[in-house]
Amino acid sequence: MSQLPASTKVIVIGGGIIGSSTAYYLAKRGVPTLLCEKGLIGAEQSGRNQGWVRAQKRDAQEMPLIRESLRIWNDLERQLGQSVGFKQTGILTVFKRDEEAEACESWLANTCPDDIVARIVSGAELRALLPGASRPWACGLYSPNDGRAEPSLAAAAYASAARALGAQIVVSCAVRGIETRAGRICGVVTELGPVSCEAVVLAGGVWSSLFCNNMGLRLPQLKTMSSLVRAYPLEGAPKTSIKGPDFSIRTRHDGGFTIGYGAWNRTEIVPDSFRYLVDYLPMILTGGNNVRLRLGRRTLAELFQKSRWRMDEQTPFEQTRVLDPVPSLYDLRQAQRNISREFPVFANMRVAATWAGLIDVMPDTKPVIGAVDTIPGFFISSGYSGHGFGIGPAAGHLTADLVTSEKPIVDPSPFTFNRLSSVKRQPAFAQ
Repeated sequence: MSQLPASTKVIVIGGGIIGSSTAYYLAKRGVPTLLCEKGLIGAEQSGRNQGWVRAQKRDAQEMPLIRESLRIWNDLERQLGQSVGFKQTGILTVFKRDEEAEACESWLANTCPDDIVARIVSGAELRALLPGASRPWACGLYSPNDGRAEPSLAAAAYASAARALGAQIVVSCAVRGIETRAGRICGVVTELGPVSCEAVVLAGGVWSSLFCNNMGLRLPQLKTMSSLVRAYPLEGAPKTSIKGPDFSIRTRHDGGFTIGYGAWNRTEIVPDSFRYLVDYLPMILTGGNNVRLRLGRRTLAELFQKSRWRMDEQTPFEQTRVLDPVPSLYDLRQAQRNISREFPVFANMRVAATWAGLIDVMPDTKPVIGAVDTIPGFFISSGYSGHGFGIGPAAGHLTADLVTSEKPIVDPSPFTFNRLSSVKRQPAFAQ
């Protein structure tokens, strides 16, 4: 569809899993909804992530979101009538020494709720989860009810189901900005023309901070890059998704594997790095192997990128429809080398594809989900810090709850926009 309606009730900006699921849960309630995506549905990080759906090691404040999301994921294919590739394969984090698992034991004791199954494993049980491993691991944290879904399927399935319920989904249509009347949202201006509405949800992923900046809103969000490898199926490889100190692997619905390096996240230095330096300084100073700053292609691209624009001129969203970063060759080689070292069967792997994605990161690694009080009718659902795919179903549900003033699926107070002025920053980005 390329023709816009003159008016609707809610406009969702962004067609990743958050925007698409929000549109679905709004449409399911009969709310007239328009989703505008500048490129294609699920074409950026929502379709480029590792596909983990995990409660394991989840932050206490995000735990309610993943609990609800796991419940939704288990029934999502029936609800949407389409495949999303979800399966409870279990997730295992492995450790070389017993003392490395102390933080996991603390998480089990203090954060993991009784209805989330997770435990420390060792000995024969651990070996059974690691067929073909080249070395003995001391122990691991195993969560058998965690699983995976396919990023290439999930956002598109939500968008298709939303359309079937009456939502209008328009791709290749960038929203240039919002319009207000008496300080309240009354519409948006898109590259195809204006649309009147009562509420707007910004679910723009890594583009959200730039969109807010043009509105005079400060959303201290940065980008970090992850590079991944897709390998064809191999007999004798593990079926459980595994995270090690310098590798990660998950099984895919087609029998293949998605493999990552996992030792750090590459963050290019851009103008926002200086604009939000105070917010991220604790993360930078104590990030250890989790954060690697560098100059790169985005440094120049964003240096010359517009940070403000008028509604009648082309925006950065139209100039770059889909962010398609060049993956790190070093990270790709390390990922293949490390997984082959741990599981020799992968020495014979055939690589089907490589890619990279940009993750929208917040200083405290928690998303913003909620209203912007200074602009009634404007909501943000962004900054998921690498966690958005797994918690996407409940996050979209929660966003729809807040827009419609219905009872929220979980307590939204940890995710308010207002918290950013006094946020307690985490020492490192957690994926």
